[in-house]
Amino acid sequence: MDFEADGRFGNKRVHNRLGPAPGAASSSSSTKVCIHWRAGRCNRFPCPFLHSELPEAATTKRPNQRDGPGGHVWRNPNSGGGGRGGGGFNKWGRGPGGTDGGVRHKVPDRPCKFFLAGDCTYGEKCRYPHTYCMSNSITLLTPLQGHEKVVTGIALPTGSDKLYSGSKDGTVRLWDCQTGQCAGVLPVGGEVGCMISEGPWLFVGIPDAVKVWNMQTQAEMNLTGPTGQVYALAIGNELLFAATQDGRILAWRFSTVTNCFEPAASLTGHQLAVVSLIVGGMRLYSGSMDKTIRVWDLATLQCIQTLSDHTNVVMSLLCWDQFLLSCSLDQTIKVWAATESGNLEVTYTHKEENGALALTGMPDAQSKPVLVCSLNDNTVRLYDLPSFSDRGRIFSKQEIRAIQTGPGGLFFTGDGTGELKVWQWIIDASQT
Repeated sequence: MDFEADGRFGNKRVHNRLGPAPGAASSSSSTKVCIHWRAGRCNRFPCPFLHSELPEAATTKRPNQRDGPGGHVWRNPNSGGGGRGGGGFNKWGRGPGGTDGGVRHKVPDRPCKFFLAGDCTYGEKCRYPHTYCMSNSITLLTPLQGHEKVVTGIALPTGSDKLYSGSKDGTVRLWDCQTGQCAGVLPVGGEVGCMISEGPWLFVGIPDAVKVWNMQTQAEMNLTGPTGQVYALAIGNELLFAATQDGRILAWRFSTVTNCFEPAASLTGHQLAVVSLIVGGMRLYSGSMDKTIRVWDLATLQCIQTLSDHTNVVMSLLCWDQFLLSCSLDQTIKVWAATESGNLEVTYTHKEENGALALTGMPDAQSKPVLVCSLNDNTVRLYDLPSFSDRGRIFSKQEIRAIQTGPGGLFFTGDGTGELKVWQWIIDASQT
């Protein structure tokens, strides 16, 4: 892959402007904060006082992130392991910035809202930062523009030099990882609801079908059976699962005899649309608009547990270490752990001020685990795990519905305007 770690995607370079211009504060007033800036009405330029808060005197050391069996790898949990209170239970939310108290890192101010909307007339004279993120740990490499509606799926197949994105504009776009340019547009015949890749295969959920491409042979298939939009896809135990609008989860198995995907099962139980899927060990987890999470045994394809702790749509699911994480429009992120009996129970609840839309996890530039969560206030929150310490925020003009990890500390976001952004984790000097 030719994504470059020094702030470039191909030959494009992106600069963020943080804070006031050099020389904006004189030496005699460099330690005083402008009271008019704090009130949001300073019109002096340059202003002799600081247009930023004074830095904190010290940073609280984060807890050891390496506790717990298996290390912090983004992998699937075994439902029978790590009983309630084990494997790091006491660390959930206990670090700096967590919801259980302790020292909370100061959350930086928001960037200029007019800049985010694309119509700030002050330019470099604006008193608010012109940036899409407030974090010392990530940097924006480049935006990718072309989709006309919300981006609902992103895939970066292993070993591929192309990034794939799907949108409600009814297309899949291919992006050249070396140049950052659009390398192709594939009409799919309907709004894209989701997208995943596995080996040479690219799977795209659309209304009433799943479109399949083999990126090596260029073979194309159309899997029928879903009713309504396909909102989520997952692969486990050599089965492809599709979450549908009518509440079913359909399964297909690839046949080497016919060289096609053959229908294998239909899982029923949810009362409303299924919008999220994740596979962990020999379990399939499904989240629904009926506010529940169902746990399915991959060997028997039977539902073995229904989790009903959320009070709104379960938008996204994530497996981390031996835990299951779920987020919902009820403004919570819940962490589930298995009891001695093997059943899942909530071991920690993190509260947000807005509904949560999507979860993903990845290591930062120092290989420490980070949770990335998009909210319906057009932001993405970054948290250390398991402490839920604040690592910063990403801001967007509209909601970010798709997040995808990549190699070398890269990750990708897609928002409601149809724009993708390429991000990279960097070393934060304050954390070393």
